[in-house]
Amino acid sequence: MRCLVVEDDPDIRADLQRALCAAGFSVDAVADGDSAWYQGDVEDYDAAILDLGLPRLDGLSVLRRWRSAGRSFPVIVLSARSDWTEKVEGIEAGADDYLSKPFQMGELVARVRGLMRRGAGRLSSIVAIGGLRLDTTRMSATFDGAPARLSPLEFRLLDYLAHQPGRAVSANELAEHLYGAAENGDANAIEAIVARLRRKFGAGIIATRRGFGYLLESGG
Repeated sequence: MRCLVVEDDPDIRADLQRALCAAGFSVDAVADGDSAWYQGDVEDYDAAILDLGLPRLDGLSVLRRWRSAGRSFPVIVLSARSDWTEKVEGIEAGADDYLSKPFQMGELVARVRGLMRRGAGRLSSIVAIGGLRLDTTRMSATFDGAPARLSPLEFRLLDYLAHQPGRAVSANELAEHLYGAAENGDANAIEAIVARLRRKFGAGIIATRRGFGYLLESGG
């Protein structure tokens, strides 16, 4: 899963990046509103963390531009102010959730996961794929009841496919969501990850739709 962090405070920005990366996200981060608007407009994110008090272009203006352009990824707004009118403005501008500073990183990660889970129509943090069970909260997995070892990229690939139930996802789209802007990822890398997962858990763990991409037939 790929997340955009927009925060001008370098310490908070670094803390957000560390917490989200530790939770299995691929993270891009920017420090001003102009960069945020551009990144959210040209890149495909699964969620964004957006501070309101930004230089160059304020957070509400960024959010309104994203929504006007049809960018529908979940957005959690951050603000140093607890004024309820600002919360209303954020929700009306298209925010999906709101957190006042200071906040606990664990709570923010849980809210991001909750928004993405609801967007995929899932009620639980447990993803079942045949005999494989992913716990997206604890970042752990079991296969036929025994602990299973997954690399971070393997886990993120399965997690992303589980958020696209019944839809075939191209290798290029998977690469966009597994790797951040500063990382190198392409269709060949995705094919290698899929091949490893099939060797570990059986060829049926990930199906291929020729000309369309990969999907989990039994993800849930």
